Amino acid sequence: MSHVTIRLRTLWQLKVVTALATMLLTALAAQAMDKAPLRDKWTVQDVATLASMRLKEAGRRPFDPSNAYEQRTEAATLGRALFNDTRLSKNGQVACASCHSADTQFQDGKQFGQGIGTGKRRTMPVMGAVHSPFLFWDGRKDSLWSQALGPMEDAAEHGGNRVRFVKLVHTYYKEQYQAVFGPMPALGKLPENASPSGSEAERAAWSAMHESSREAVNRVFANMGKAIAAFERNISYGESRLDQYAQATVAGEGRGQEVLTQQEVRGLRLFLTKGQCITCHNGPLLTDHAFHNTGVPPIDQAKPDRGRAEGLKKLLHDEFNCLGRYSDAKPEQCGELQFLATNDPSQLAAFRTPSLRNVAERAPYMHAGQLSTLEQVLQHYADSPKAVLGHSELARPGEKHAERQTIRLSASEIQDVAVFLGTLTGPVVQTK
Repeated sequence: MSHVTIRLRTLWQLKVVTALATMLLTALAAQAMDKAPLRDKWTVQDVATLASMRLKEAGRRPFDPSNAYEQRTEAATLGRALFNDTRLSKNGQVACASCHSADTQFQDGKQFGQGIGTGKRRTMPVMGAVHSPFLFWDGRKDSLWSQALGPMEDAAEHGGNRVRFVKLVHTYYKEQYQAVFGPMPALGKLPENASPSGSEAERAAWSAMHESSREAVNRVFANMGKAIAAFERNISYGESRLDQYAQATVAGEGRGQEVLTQQEVRGLRLFLTKGQCITCHNGPLLTDHAFHNTGVPPIDQAKPDRGRAEGLKKLLHDEFNCLGRYSDAKPEQCGELQFLATNDPSQLAAFRTPSLRNVAERAPYMHAGQLSTLEQVLQHYADSPKAVLGHSELARPGEKHAERQTIRLSASEIQDVAVFLGTLTGPVVQTK
């Protein structure tokens, strides 16, 4: 080997060593920057709370024992088609996607849901619904598939009836249906329109049907809901700036905390402390999945919404609940339903705690869109008004309260919390 060759190889080796050293120094510098002292100091308890609020703590999507088909790709494909089919309505113009649009956070941005007619409550988003044990503002449904069935026969939403829907599935989706659920049951001769919860004529037609036909229709109808649920369970929230901040704080990465401004951090501190927001809006989805009366003013003072108190009655009498004959669950798998307190006075005019994820993108607010801005919502809690119906669980000034303290927020503090809530916005994720 020539001296020239040896010299060239030595130079090449020096270049490699220099490059590796440069990469190592760069990595160490980056690590040092990340491990720089934390800009924002938190107590050990606060860090633990922030850790629990990270979206990844939600874990895998929970399995619903009442729906044996929810994890099948073919079911989700059929469910997507049904979710977007406007033929599943009385006037052929309303689909699930009409109120739960992918372009608007899988809700509609309106004060009241708008289908065939106008509803009485705000449309709730689909994201993360798979984690909730009860659905709708009043919790009258206990599964995604059962929830999907309710609007179809509601006069203000799809306004249809189950016999017509099942006929449509038989005509347009028979092959897809049978690929998921097996042979479609023999339906026999069916009336044009019939339902146990429709118009007087539809109810009469339903009663006149043979029991086996009613059973067959109900089975297909329930499976429609199970297919839609298989599609909906794959729609979830993506990580927000709060998740990045919480992760950086837990990991001790100083640079990572810069994802939030100082005002947003002030709002976060208020959220966790004197604002008492964390009391109900906790965990990775920022909801306790419970029902609360917080004195939100009703739309109709003369006829206030009874909320959870009425929803409980509907849930327990629902033929499509977890304990019903169309559920795939064993009775012991329906614990949430079997141990419900039916005589709890706190459930009167109580409504489900919504997730605060993406909340800044979902005005108006409260169960009937009573408040237009986040600032108005925060001011409501600071004012703690008396409930028109039932008893508000918020503590009022000068009132002794066993569980809560009066919420006292200044105008600037309300603004800080409202700004912080904007950090909860992340992408909407659809997975298979």
